[in-house]
Amino acid sequence: MSTQTSVQPGTPIRRITVPQLRARKGGEPIVSLTSYHSHTAAIVDKYADFILVGDSLGMVMHGMESTVGVTLDMMITHGKAVVRGTKRALIVVDMPFGTYEESPSVAFRNAAKVMTATMCQAVKLEGGARMADTIRFLVDRGIPVMAHIGLTPQSTNVMGGFKTQGRDEATWQHHINDAIAVAEAGAFAVVVEGVVEPLANKITQAIDIPTIGIGASADCDGQILVLEDMLGLNPKPPKFVKVYGEFGGMMERAVSKYAAEVKSRAFPSDDETYR
Repeated sequence: MSTQTSVQPGTPIRRITVPQLRARKGGEPIVSLTSYHSHTAAIVDKYADFILVGDSLGMVMHGMESTVGVTLDMMITHGKAVVRGTKRALIVVDMPFGTYEESPSVAFRNAAKVMTATMCQAVKLEGGARMADTIRFLVDRGIPVMAHIGLTPQSTNVMGGFKTQGRDEATWQHHINDAIAVAEAGAFAVVVEGVVEPLANKITQAIDIPTIGIGASADCDGQILVLEDMLGLNPKPPKFVKVYGEFGGMMERAVSKYAAEVKSRAFPSDDETYR
């Protein structure tokens, strides 16, 4: 059943909940995008079932080469902004590298800090079977967890870069086992990134929680993209990105026109001047 049902005037808008999202397994595809600031989140909020405050903000917003340098404070700052700008979407905040791998208790302390500081509804962490104990520890203590398997950007130094997973069929069972492990540990959904189509299908069929694809085919229960990628603000988007708007070119044309008008004293005109 769609979550975008008509609402009677005056009816309070309620956020989509973790159980509602989990119940979408095998149903209407789940829509998601990333967001890092309040005004874009307010637009995405009208259409997305959940919004991910992704650690991709390190690359998109801060010019980093990877997500590894993103800090907990950065995630909290952007998470607060997104929560302020939204009313209906479930808000999920990424746990950055180094904040959850050491032990379940360290992960709980940092995840609890993220949730209480931002008032988000869930956190996301990378890793399959190796993170199952941590996921279970967090869920048992009231922190909803979205898992992330396949291509895990925080591990690119180990992987040797952003490499598509599953091209060798001999590795498929490993990824399927990861999906089963996080589902059994209590994750309410799992992001499946950068895997070949038949593997994405097998993962989706193997577990009873929604799979959210990013470069993992339409066989997943939902899809997510980085907002700036699909808006055309990334000059070299990944293969799996479809560009829905050429905002990069629009922004450059607008800035160029503004600069020209300032230099020619055409701006500000009488219309923009107090008399």
